[in-house]
Amino acid sequence: MARIVMKFGGTSVANVERIKSVARKVKAEVDAGNQVGVVVSAMSGVTNQLEGYARDTAPLFDLREYDVVVAAGEQITSGLLSIALQEQGVSARSWLGWQVPIQTDDAHGSARILGIAGEEIVRRMEDGQAAVFAGFQGVDPQGRVTTLGRGGSDTSAVALAAALGADRCDIYTDVDGVYTTDPRIVTKARKLDKITYEEMLEMASQGAKVLQTRAVEMAMKHRVRVQVLSSFEDTPGTLVVDEDEVVEQEVVSGIAYSRDEAKITLTRVPDRPGAAAGIFGPLADEHINVDMIVQNVSAEGGATDLTFTVTRADFDRAMKLLRDRQSEFGFEELRPDQDVVKVSVIGVGMRSHAGVALTMFKALADKGINIQVISTSEIKVSVLIAEEYTELALRSLHTAYGLDAA
Repeated sequence: MARIVMKFGGTSVANVERIKSVARKVKAEVDAGNQVGVVVSAMSGVTNQLEGYARDTAPLFDLREYDVVVAAGEQITSGLLSIALQEQGVSARSWLGWQVPIQTDDAHGSARILGIAGEEIVRRMEDGQAAVFAGFQGVDPQGRVTTLGRGGSDTSAVALAAALGADRCDIYTDVDGVYTTDPRIVTKARKLDKITYEEMLEMASQGAKVLQTRAVEMAMKHRVRVQVLSSFEDTPGTLVVDEDEVVEQEVVSGIAYSRDEAKITLTRVPDRPGAAAGIFGPLADEHINVDMIVQNVSAEGGATDLTFTVTRADFDRAMKLLRDRQSEFGFEELRPDQDVVKVSVIGVGMRSHAGVALTMFKALADKGINIQVISTSEIKVSVLIAEEYTELALRSLHTAYGLDAA
């Protein structure tokens, strides 16, 4: 007997028929003698609809009331799944965030989980009752409903798995596992049997959409074994595990990409101590996240060109701030470019192998792809290139690192 937390995303519970199908999967685990907790997202498209209602009512809405509105989607799904389970002969009860309770801070719209009181849930699971949780939501210290941000149901599931002492957290989605790269672009992409927490965290943060970054961080912190599975195909998935569970490390496990990048170059920034801090400080104050940075001293001396990337969502705000404070920052010209993409090669095997970056640079050069910005970490090399070369770069790198399926 095992204790399992199963999580189903919006496409998996998109309508009543799919909810009944999810109930059958849950029933199979219960019939196998397992203790089961289930975390559900809102039905596909419902959160967008609810968010639209809030924006149509008032463009600058109170985030506390926004949370009340958008949390309703998961409440509906948890109730419907509990009904479907009961109809199939399974003892089940739904739980909203405040009922567990899942305690969060009061950062409405993007709350962080502080703690989960799971004793009553565990007792009921041990008595054979399936617990169905509304994902994405919690309760703040004042007793008000909070939400965890878009994609927060993954985080809910991993946090509950940790709090309930689950043996595994199964994330059911519309893909059947984690691939070496996007199989829609690279037909030779392979599904991975296992991937380390560190690699999955880099994949998620660099653009892979399989798991939410915060969920992977929490799984790594609490050592929760996570499995990514398809809701629609009965095939083995991908296990996200500790590094010591992966017997043979690949040098590169996967290649991720993100189109959510915009490049900004400031020319002839004064080359003096504190100049960069004077620019990035105000950007940080406006909660504009800066990612890749490169600085080149101008040939004339005394000035430097500063290039960095921000998310496309932050691009307009960053440009306005820079234009408004040009005289204060002292740069000569502002050069924006939104037609870029970030491509990253990722693998824990990089720690013990030289030449990984060289292979990347040579593969791109052979295809005539110019690298604009480079950043690295212990298990990742990222480059910024023109967006038009995305597919060519992914295919070339996938082959260069020997990741193509046989």
